[in-house]
Amino acid sequence: MESEPEEQKQREEPNPIAGIGTMVFGKWDAAEVVCKDPGISPYVNLNTIGTPHSGGRHANAWFGKENLSIVERFINNLMRSGKFSGKKQHCAKALEDAFDRIHERSGENPLQKFIDAITEAAPCEEITRIRVGAVSQPKAVDSSPSRRLDVALRNLAIGSASATRKSKKSLTDGVLSEISKASEGDVNSYAVGKRHEVERIASSAR
Repeated sequence: MESEPEEQKQREEPNPIAGIGTMVFGKWDAAEVVCKDPGISPYVNLNTIGTPHSGGRHANAWFGKENLSIVERFINNLMRSGKFSGKKQHCAKALEDAFDRIHERSGENPLQKFIDAITEAAPCEEITRIRVGAVSQPKAVDSSPSRRLDVALRNLAIGSASATRKSKKSLTDGVLSEISKASEGDVNSYAVGKRHEVERIASSAR
């Protein structure tokens, strides 16, 4: 008879593994994050188990990047070139530390700040060149949601890495500064500035 209350207590206790797949770096819950841009929200994937490292299993799949965590895609962009080339563990640690500092400053979920930064940095239209005979003219075109996400991640990574050049700032400081500025739509952010520049050129080429 004494074993029945113990078995009932075990059944009532929550499973510590419940929710796995939604915790980024094992700390931040992605289930409460909201993307305000309906265009790119279907392409924002935050399903991560522990450390965002898939080993490139989606590299050769058709549109395989849709199944890749957006956090890992940002880390991959950080180590694309320059002095952080190939240093994935260093870039992942810098992003994790930046998320911790964002949470300490604002008390908010840093993933929400990250998604807001992507939303503000994603251009809605760009330009292409159409050749008619011997004349090449720029024309404004709408960007696809997948490309908008790619451009936003690339520009955020470039802005984060460029903040460390000729400076004593670490990569963590660069990521923190870029995400914080971009999430507020500040034009001093490299990614937001590039978006405004591209959209201004596209507006004049309509």
